Amino acid sequence: MNSLTRSWPVFLLLALLVLPTAAPAHFLLNLNVRIFHVDHVDGGLVVYVRMPLPYVLAGKTGLPQADGLPEPAPYTFNRYENDVPMHYVDFRQWGGNPLGLASLLGDGLTLSVTGRRIDAEPRDVRLYRLGSEPPFATLDEAIAGFSAAPLSPSADERMYVGDAVIDAVFYYPVDGGVNEYRLSSELNPQLEGQDDTANLILDYAPGGVEVFRVQGLMAEPVVISRSPVAAVATFFSEGVIHILKGLDHVFFVLCLIAGVFHVRDLLLRVTGFTVGHSITLAIGFFGYVPNVGWFIPAIELLIALSIIVAAIPVLINRGVPAPESKAGAGNAFLMTAGIGLVHGLGFSFVLHEILRVTSPDIWQSLLAFNLGIEAGQLLIVAAAATVFAIAGVISLRCEAYTRLLVVAVATVFASVWGVQRFILLLSQV
Repeated sequence: MNSLTRSWPVFLLLALLVLPTAAPAHFLLNLNVRIFHVDHVDGGLVVYVRMPLPYVLAGKTGLPQADGLPEPAPYTFNRYENDVPMHYVDFRQWGGNPLGLASLLGDGLTLSVTGRRIDAEPRDVRLYRLGSEPPFATLDEAIAGFSAAPLSPSADERMYVGDAVIDAVFYYPVDGGVNEYRLSSELNPQLEGQDDTANLILDYAPGGVEVFRVQGLMAEPVVISRSPVAAVATFFSEGVIHILKGLDHVFFVLCLIAGVFHVRDLLLRVTGFTVGHSITLAIGFFGYVPNVGWFIPAIELLIALSIIVAAIPVLINRGVPAPESKAGAGNAFLMTAGIGLVHGLGFSFVLHEILRVTSPDIWQSLLAFNLGIEAGQLLIVAAAATVFAIAGVISLRCEAYTRLLVVAVATVFASVWGVQRFILLLSQV
């Protein structure tokens, strides 16, 4: 038994020290979406906004009252359900002053032109139960939504704040044309996962539409200009961020790199993965996939299993990858292309949450997002290759240990995710 084989308990122990408690799943990311349609009109800007109501009202509760419940936020009331405080929309307040709710939203947004903040003038507001809201992917759809009658529920109707979506229209008076402005948000609901908020800003000025995509609460102003490059850059950067934050994608690429020794073999595998996921990113985004509950969990399970598949050769060869023959390299290309098809569907689930098929400049945004994924992938390749090269300078044994440690950690994570996602899949079948 050689030293590498005897060291397996050490690798597994190190891997277990970073054992995940929950498996990331692409369809659970970026569900918190805010959409801004900015229309350039004579005398200023008209902004149509859609966002979940908790962004507006969460964090606005007061001190605890005699019953232990916090003082309700505006347009809400609180009740205990099974000893858990729940927040409901107060339709009495809504019916008395619906524009007041729009004002709360508008007060949390800052639009500035040439360094001067422009005060928002609320024009209209709508409230919908989550899942019943009309389409909002384009400016025409946003405008059409406000032509319908507003919600008129009875005062005693029950709607959780978390189940409500608000649409609002604001007018920002500006003298002359606006070529560039800054948009930011002071709304901080202090909710779990709020840093993953997906913001889609569509700017409609004479000459075309520019689409910007920003992640987070937009505490720092987003510069909106008429530059197509600036708009494309936001989707490119989101592609980079997504693959770097997607730990399962990162682990797969690391196992892919750990299993090759020569640059030619690495290029073939990376190219195969790129070809595969580029195809299904588009196919999945445009909806040419089964529309059934089990499909997404099944893809997530296959992504976890793909990490183990990529790790097996490294484990078998004990961290010492061998050069591949031409036939072997061709098979590796086909294998990684096939696995790339699965990962591409995972990428498409995320993109579909932040962008609609009917959105303007859809192919431009899709291409930029995919190129961002490629750039992020190359960053992972470069970083891992550098670490393996440094370890190789120390000694071949050190390099083998390093490769084994990487795949050991990845395998433990993937195994846990696989079990969790298999259980989720069974619940959907």
